[in-house]
Amino acid sequence: MRHDLDHHEGQRVSRRRLIAGVGSIGLAGLLAACGRDGGTVTTSTGQTVSPQATASTSADLAALFGAANTCTLTASTTQGPYYFDADKIRSDIREDRAGTRLRVAIRVQDSEQCGPLANAVVEIWHCDADGLYSGAEAQSSGASGGGTSSGGTPPSGAPGGNPPTGNPPTGNPPGGGAAPGGGAEGSAADLTPTDDKRYLRGAQVTNADGIVEFTTIWPGWYRGRTTHIHAMVHVGDNRVLTTQMMFDEALNSKVYAAAPYAAHTGRDTFNDNDNIFAETMLMKVVEDGDGYLSAINFSVDADRDGT
Repeated sequence: MRHDLDHHEGQRVSRRRLIAGVGSIGLAGLLAACGRDGGTVTTSTGQTVSPQATASTSADLAALFGAANTCTLTASTTQGPYYFDADKIRSDIREDRAGTRLRVAIRVQDSEQCGPLANAVVEIWHCDADGLYSGAEAQSSGASGGGTSSGGTPPSGAPGGNPPTGNPPTGNPPGGGAAPGGGAEGSAADLTPTDDKRYLRGAQVTNADGIVEFTTIWPGWYRGRTTHIHAMVHVGDNRVLTTQMMFDEALNSKVYAAAPYAAHTGRDTFNDNDNIFAETMLMKVVEDGDGYLSAINFSVDADRDGT
């Protein structure tokens, strides 16, 4: 099956180019624009412009979204220790990272109205094929003072060289320790980046169908956690959902048997022994040319009233 997203491939639109391609705003300005009826913001150049949402939904997503969970409030999870505002509003988040191409389509719905939520901001971030997070390569590799590059030696174990025993840790990559401020959703502090890398991080604005699309690579893994992608949904100035997306283990095994993933050995945590995994976090996945297309529904409490 071929899905034409060539117009998205290679697109790297930073936050400074999102708003009609001119000016400069921060995430706060983008969120404010998306939360107003007028949907406009004044950039640093003094121009008043409107945010550009993800392009209209392609027909090839209809079946996948139809099979995904709908209208049941999506469970929140810890954001983990490696979230920060990466200043990257873009659909293609790969940069120089090698790996199997993966399209990620997310539909955001209002849990009470059971309808699409337009003009929400969705961020995603995940590790590369070696298990490293941009902005935190040293911490996520367990190294002191620096991490490995995509072509370097992958992380080979937990800090100190001792493999984990007993129950898996609570959602934090090796070397990161406990999530700053604790592990509960909303309590973990945002990371202050320790390097200038920003690969595999990005944000998009939902379209009229409540959908955003990203082009990335199949995420790698690190000890103590199953394969996952982090996601956060903003409505206005509020973070209304922090969650994770996961994959069928048969597909993980297939992808990890090929380069560059095959060089990273010793995986110890799978869906069935991960302490965060839930069936509702599984993405619907189909083959897509030389990679895969995945889709999931997020049902959010947009007005934060608990329903």
